[in-house]
Amino acid sequence: MGTPQEPPYRRIVTEIRRRIAAGELAPGARVPSTRQIVRDWGVAMATATKVIATLRDEGLVVTRPGAGTVVAAPARHAPKREAELSRESIVRAAVGIADTEGIGALAMRRIASELGVATMALYRHVPKKDDLVLEMADLVLGEVSFPAVPPEGWRAQLELLATRQWQLFRRHPWLAQALSVTRPQPLPNLLDHAEWAVRALDGHGLAHSTIMYAHITLFNYVRATALNFEWEAEAEAGSARSDEEWLAEHEPKVFELIAQGRYPSFAAVIARGDFDFELDRLFGFGLQRLLDGYGALIARTASPRGRT
Repeated sequence: MGTPQEPPYRRIVTEIRRRIAAGELAPGARVPSTRQIVRDWGVAMATATKVIATLRDEGLVVTRPGAGTVVAAPARHAPKREAELSRESIVRAAVGIADTEGIGALAMRRIASELGVATMALYRHVPKKDDLVLEMADLVLGEVSFPAVPPEGWRAQLELLATRQWQLFRRHPWLAQALSVTRPQPLPNLLDHAEWAVRALDGHGLAHSTIMYAHITLFNYVRATALNFEWEAEAEAGSARSDEEWLAEHEPKVFELIAQGRYPSFAAVIARGDFDFELDRLFGFGLQRLLDGYGALIARTASPRGRT
C-alpha cells in the first residue's frame, strides 16, 4: 500500500514553517496572504485560509491591525515550568494576545506558546475556552474604578459609567464580543457596573422594571457601539490597509451612487458641507441623546400627571 498523500495545506504549512526557521521570514515580516497562497500554490481559498489558521494556532504567526499576518516575535521571557502555571497567568496571557491580535487568535495552543508550556498543561487550570473568555472579561472589567463619592446627580453618574466603559472597550476591542445582554454572565466585576447604574437610577420614582431596562439599554448602547473597535481591527488586519486608505478607495463610489438621484434628501444634506465621521463623536452624541431621554422619563414620572 502506498503512503497516504499529505494534505495540500500541510505541505504549504511545512514550507512556510521552513522559511521562518531558516530566517527567510524574520519576526514581523508579512507571510504570504491567502490570495498569494492561492496564486503561488494553485489551491482553493479554503485551503489557503486553513494554512494561515494552522500557522496561527502553532504560534508562528500573528495578525496585527494595519499590518496583516506577520511572523510572531520570539517569546519575550523564559519558558515557564508547568508547576509555575496559574489560572491568573493564563488569563493575563490570553488578554495580551486578544488585545494585540484579536479574539480570533485566541487558541489554547497560541497561549501555551506565549507561556512556553505544553498546550495540555493549560487545561488543568482552564478546562474550557469559554470559561477562559469569561475570566478574561471579568479581569479587564475590574480595571474600571468608581469614585468612593459619586458625582452629584443621576446623569453625571451614568455619564461617568458609560465613558469609562467606552474607554475600557477601546483598550480591549475584543471585550464587546465577549459580553452578552441576553445571557447573564456570572461576572462579579460586571455586577459592579450594574450596581453603579441601578443606584444612580433608583430613588426617582421609576418602576423596578424601568430601572432595569434603562440600565441594560445604556450598557448595550456602549457595548454595541464598541463592537466597531474589533471589526475595524479585523478589517485592517485582513486588508493591511488603514481606515484612510479604505475610505480613499470607497468614498468616490459612494458619491457616484448619491449622484444617481435616487437619494435626494441624503444628497441635499451631504451637499451642505463636509462630514468627518469619528467613532468617539458618534458615541458621545448618542450617549447624550440617550440621557436626554432618561431625563424626560424621570421628569414625567416625578410630575403629578406622570404618576396618574
